Amino acid sequence: VGLHNCGFWRSKSLLDTAGFTLSFVSRRRKIHQDSQALWKHEAVQKYLETLSKEYQQISHLLNADSINDFEQKTLRRRRADLSPIAAAFQEIKEAEREVQELEAMCRELDSRDEKQLLELALEEKETLDKKFNMLCRKLFQLLVPKEKYDRSPVILEVTAGRTTGGDICQQFTKEMFEMYQNYADYKRWTFDVVNYTPAEIGGLHHAAAHISGDDVYRHLKYEGGTHRVQRIPETGLSSRMQRIHTGTMSVIVLPQPEEVDVRVDPKDLRIDTFRAKGAGGQHVNKTDSAVRIVHLPTGLAVECQQERSQQLNKELALRTLRAKLYQQVVEKQLSQEQSARKLQLGTRAQSERIRTYNFTQDRVTDHRISYDVRNIKEILCGKEALDKLINRLLEFAEIEAVTEYLENLQALEGGGC
Repeated sequence: VGLHNCGFWRSKSLLDTAGFTLSFVSRRRKIHQDSQALWKHEAVQKYLETLSKEYQQISHLLNADSINDFEQKTLRRRRADLSPIAAAFQEIKEAEREVQELEAMCRELDSRDEKQLLELALEEKETLDKKFNMLCRKLFQLLVPKEKYDRSPVILEVTAGRTTGGDICQQFTKEMFEMYQNYADYKRWTFDVVNYTPAEIGGLHHAAAHISGDDVYRHLKYEGGTHRVQRIPETGLSSRMQRIHTGTMSVIVLPQPEEVDVRVDPKDLRIDTFRAKGAGGQHVNKTDSAVRIVHLPTGLAVECQQERSQQLNKELALRTLRAKLYQQVVEKQLSQEQSARKLQLGTRAQSERIRTYNFTQDRVTDHRISYDVRNIKEILCGKEALDKLINRLLEFAEIEAVTEYLENLQALEGGGC
């Protein structure tokens, strides 16, 4: 059922977000809007008023006796979709009225030089502003439906860069892997190491982990890409000369739905066994427990060396391989110009970085949303500071999705639909 005269509404969702999954990563807007600014946009108001009227009309129709059972079922489903949006819309309008009344009071108190009362009013306004922003965020989350894989577990891979930096890349890769491990613990997720290839001087060449829990992919999907580090090495000539080195590492995040319907023909696999590298007990150097599986048609290769049992390593490697093959299927379905894996991995060049960790200035910068945060150690701890940054990315993506949808809507209306 769609009461909009252009017929934009679809029964399955309010917004079609297939094209929004990586849109905010691949392009930047000249002016980034926050939730409150977007709420005040004329197109947003018009859109929400339309939905609110549709909700009222459907409620009126359902109270009438002139519709059959099939129509009632369809209308009830549509009303259920619109109900939380209509409620949030009214809640924000009420909060907006409260803010406006308080602003008027502040102006009056300021003109009368009532400093004490003005101070109290400004404190209350700050509280109301936070509430208003939270309500706006809640509304836009309702407008943008959850992506298909948001609740899925993931395979997270980290790889030291091949560009400048040498050992600094491998050390940074280790720190990043530990950061995500700590973040998984902070979010009460399960973090199972699938592969771990240490570097000779205490760093890390490559590692992979299977992470499961609540909304894992939703929180980690924008971590994929090239991360750049700028720091003075702790040892060597550069440390004595206080020379800053620049290095990179890459993060890949692949969703892994619980049921992956991908058939893998055993004839298409080459399975190699070898001795595991790195810490893990005496068995590491005495048994060929590590497993490498190569999918010959695609060239995809995965390794697992974490378990003592060769069979367990084989099962974990197969699960990872199926996730990667499934990702290829997903990418074809979405008709993306480049695969999510390639978009995230890139060439590991500094020019493609999504985030910079500048140790000398104690600053982390996310280049996609022009967001700076101080205290690198807190970010690398993988707890509240990282969660705040990730939520900032999620909020930006939600706003971008709504903004882009409304731009498309205005273009269609302008074209005379």
